[in-house]
Amino acid sequence: MEQKNRRKGIIIMGHLIGLVKPLLPIMCLAVALGVLGYLCAIFLTILAGYGILHGLSGLGVSGMLAVTLIILAVLRGILHYGEQYCNHFIAFKLLAIIRHKVFAVLRKLCPAKLEGRDKGNLISIITSDIELLEVFYAHTISPIAITVLTSFVMILFIGSCYVPAGVVALFGYLTVGAVIPLWNGKKGATEGMKFRNSFGELNSFILDSLRGLDETIQYEKGEERMRQMAERSKKLGRLQKKLNRQEAAQSSLTNLVILLFSFGMLFFMLWNYQNGNVSYDTMLLTTIAMMGSFGPVVALSNLSNNLNQTLASGERVLSLLEEEPRIEEVTGKDSITFENAAAEHVDFAYEEEQILKDYSIAFPKGKVIGIHGASGSGKSTLLKLLMRFWDVDNGRVMISGENVKEVNTVDLRNMESYVKQETYLFHDTIANNIAVGKPGASREEIVEAAKKASVHEFIMTLPNGYDTKVGELGDTLSGGEKQRIGIARAFLHDAPFLLLDEPTSNLDSLNEGIILKSLKESRGDKTVVLVSHRKSTMNLADVIVEMR
Repeated sequence: MEQKNRRKGIIIMGHLIGLVKPLLPIMCLAVALGVLGYLCAIFLTILAGYGILHGLSGLGVSGMLAVTLIILAVLRGILHYGEQYCNHFIAFKLLAIIRHKVFAVLRKLCPAKLEGRDKGNLISIITSDIELLEVFYAHTISPIAITVLTSFVMILFIGSCYVPAGVVALFGYLTVGAVIPLWNGKKGATEGMKFRNSFGELNSFILDSLRGLDETIQYEKGEERMRQMAERSKKLGRLQKKLNRQEAAQSSLTNLVILLFSFGMLFFMLWNYQNGNVSYDTMLLTTIAMMGSFGPVVALSNLSNNLNQTLASGERVLSLLEEEPRIEEVTGKDSITFENAAAEHVDFAYEEEQILKDYSIAFPKGKVIGIHGASGSGKSTLLKLLMRFWDVDNGRVMISGENVKEVNTVDLRNMESYVKQETYLFHDTIANNIAVGKPGASREEIVEAAKKASVHEFIMTLPNGYDTKVGELGDTLSGGEKQRIGIARAFLHDAPFLLLDEPTSNLDSLNEGIILKSLKESRGDKTVVLVSHRKSTMNLADVIVEMR
């Protein structure tokens, strides 16, 4: 998100707080426990100081006071534990809710808005940015409420002793708990967002470097990549140092202001005592109360040190959650079965690059339509439009006489099987990778699909057969083996409209022949769109269309 469009911190906080609604009773309990805990700590200090000063004056300390101090100390520990337990319970519950929302949004955004997206930055959002929100939910929301309520109680207490002292306390709490954090937050907001974005960019660079490690070694680009990584790390380090300096400056300023108000209250009350405006006990109580009650506002003030990065993370997560999909899922329409498909006078462009212009083609039921042409002629794009991964700019894509924009998305997915040029394999067993085509498929169905894709014999040579785990991104398998597993998925899905995008591009001529023979024997009355730049692949087609 561009910096100029970044919303204000208070608005980000409002949106994040809105997510707490389902857990509001627990949040209220956390605030109540936190307020009582701080009051126990403050009055523990007040009574202890009061007792010590009275003891030094020779007035003695009662046993009741000692018992009260012990009770307050024990209660402080119990209440603080309860508050932290509630806050972390809320935080981890909400992080689970946010992750669920994020993955639901990603599903809707796929693939139109995520194609070509900065994957490393996206990974940074769904991992570290969401994790950082734990600070907001566990250590920000309730501390704000706790600070306000505790400070209010202390202002009333100090004011009941001596009204002008209550006014001094009010200004002290506002300065430490509001003025300084807001000033620091405004100053560091831009740097916080820059840091989170730079962190995401570094993640992307590292991910890209790992994926291209073989090429980096082959072409001796290791030193150059290391230099670039060092530059990015130094840039991130400079931003971190700047944020650390701001944090140190704020911490020093906060401590200075606390000292000024504490000693200000001391001298103010001494002056009033000397002038007979207050009693000795009132002077002691108000001064000790002021000095011992900055805990909640200091905690709130310290929040702003990390709050800039937390709000920057919140902005990035919220921006992702608010993204509108280019392709809205269709529901509530009458279900249809596959009869035929067609593209009618279709125009389509990626940004400014025109791919298809006034293009029409028909796909009769039960036929194999071969689409042949050079790279960049729009073959793959046509299949993605049939899948409705994108919508056309002009014209119509039709399934069974209906515009795909009016067909239930679930019906469209059930009617179509799509094998891409590059098959993605999950870091899982081969059986589970094939079963992606039909969740809950039996082992017999999986094996039958693998046999149709001519990959069964290869699988049986592996150490654990179908239970062999493939490496991350399927790197333990060759391109041809991955492609055949992709074809097995399509066979398992068993849809009436089969879209094959270069299904044999990674296969040698022998395996290509086996796959094509299997397709011919297994397709039944399926309608098949066979895209390839290989003329040999077109031998299976009933009709061949040339794309230029």
